[in-house]
This record gives sequence, C-alpha cells and structure tokens, in this order.
Amino acid sequence: MPALRIVFAGTPEFATPALRALLDSEHEVIAVLTQPDRPAGRNRRLQASPVKQLAVEAGVAVHQPDGLKDAPVQQDLHALAPDLMVVVAYGQLLPRAVLEIPVHGCINIHASLLPRWRGAAPIMRALLAGDRVTGVTIMRMEPGLDTGPVLLQRETPIADDDTGGSLHDRLAELGAGALTETLSDLTAYLEAMQHQPDEGATHAAKVTKDEARLDWHESALVLARQVRAFNPWPVAWMDVNGQAVRVWAAQPEAGGGTPGLILEVANSGLRVATGEGVLCITRIQLPGKAVMDIASMRNGRPDLLLTGERLDHG
Repeated sequence: MPALRIVFAGTPEFATPALRALLDSEHEVIAVLTQPDRPAGRNRRLQASPVKQLAVEAGVAVHQPDGLKDAPVQQDLHALAPDLMVVVAYGQLLPRAVLEIPVHGCINIHASLLPRWRGAAPIMRALLAGDRVTGVTIMRMEPGLDTGPVLLQRETPIADDDTGGSLHDRLAELGAGALTETLSDLTAYLEAMQHQPDEGATHAAKVTKDEARLDWHESALVLARQVRAFNPWPVAWMDVNGQAVRVWAAQPEAGGGTPGLILEVANSGLRVATGEGVLCITRIQLPGKAVMDIASMRNGRPDLLLTGERLDHG
C-alpha cells in the first residue's frame, strides 16, 4: 500500500508508542491533534500532553482545539486532506462529520478485546474484574462509544502481579505493533473487518478517586485487585486514624477475623482481616512521604499501625 497521509489524535502516555511507530514508518504524520495544555503539579502550571511533547520533538504540526464540533476546526481538518486518522486515547468523541473527513476513515487503538470493556477505563476495569486475558483492538470508528467494526485484535495474559501501570505499558506497545501490522495492508483489513457483537459487551466506566478507598468488608481478593488496578493512579488507600495512607502493594492470604482488624504487623507485611480472607499489605505511603515497605514503616513509625487495632472499614 502506498504511504498514507495520517492525522494522529491522542493525548496521554498510552498514545506515544503508536505515534512513535508512525513517525518511524514510511507513512507521513501530517498533523497531531491533542487536548489543550492543562494545569498540573503543585504549582498548577500549564503542561503539554505527552503526545504534544513527542510531536513537537519530531517537528509535526500540533492542533489543540477545545472540541471538534465547530465548523472552523473541521474545515482545518478538511484542508489537511488526510488519507487516515489514527486515534489513541484522544479524550473526546469524534463527531460524524470528522469521522468522514479522511479517505479511509478513522481507526482507533482500544485497550481491550472489544466488545468487552468499551469506555474510558478498560485497563483498570479488566484488573478489577479479575480478567485473565486482555489485549488491544484496532477498530474503525463510528459515532457510538467503541462500537465500530474490528480490523485486528491482539491478546496478552494478565499476570497475578500485573498492575494498572504494567498492563498499561504492555498494551501501549502491543497497540503500536498492531497498528503497524494493520497499516501494512490497510485496504485488506478494512475489507475483512468484522462488526462487533452486542453479546459480551461491558462498559468500562471512568474511575473515580472514591473507588480507591479500601472497604474491609470486601474480600481480600477484591481488595488486592483494587490495589493492583489503581497502581499508579489513583492509588488504593485506607483510613488510619484520620490519615489517608496509600497502599501500593498487597496480596490476598488465607485466614479471617473481624473486617478491618490488624492481625499482624511484621517486616513481611501488615495483615488485615477482611470480609473473606486476609490482605497482606507490603508497601504503603504515608501522607507527604515516600513509598516504603512495612519494615521501614516499623522503624520510622512503630506507633502508627499496631496489632489488635481496627482500621476504618470505609
């Protein structure tokens, strides 16, 4: 297939491997769409998205409209005369008028095996649900939310120690490879694309910080999934004497007791009874402090968590 003129639309770190793959390919990235710079950090200074930073380094024109519904924005996209738009975690739905601009339409890299986990947070939802396998889908976009026909899917197992961060990074690279494979013969993939079935469709709702609070009446298995899914954001946390203590690593164990009861504080872990089983917490973060293991906590704050105390159940 001849080289394509591609507009790339993406914003977070997840999208950068795909953009980098396009920049290294025979295709021409004629422009990048990304969200406007947002305040970030303690000083709330405007910060460019990871996609914008990569595009600027590569010398690619960057467009940052507030939305894509306005006629002038759509006219600018028409003027670019793209063959294809590649969309990866751009941050907003594309209106039908935009989807129809490129010659070959718009394709999307989605971080799940559609139709499972359509929506904003497929990686964390897969971990929270205890899925044993996930993957990426190359989909031709349509106005619905992640409902378009599938061009290509690639799977990866979810390991017992996978976190939201580790799975994010693996799927980002898997998606970039799947995109390269798709573009090697885009016409053939478009001709063979398959419509998604409604059966098996699930919704990956956006994650809120409130979901990260550990409720000790849940099972240890569910709580351990929370800890893994919310690492590195928003990070699971527990209430300790009115302080929000972040929990970065934990594993379920056999045992039992009153939910929220601290059964043991040892260098190997902080063991807390749950609604079913025991959660062994191995890495925590006190407010304003660095992440530490339980041995370090016992050395620095031996008074903080004591055997026999009961934690707030949330």
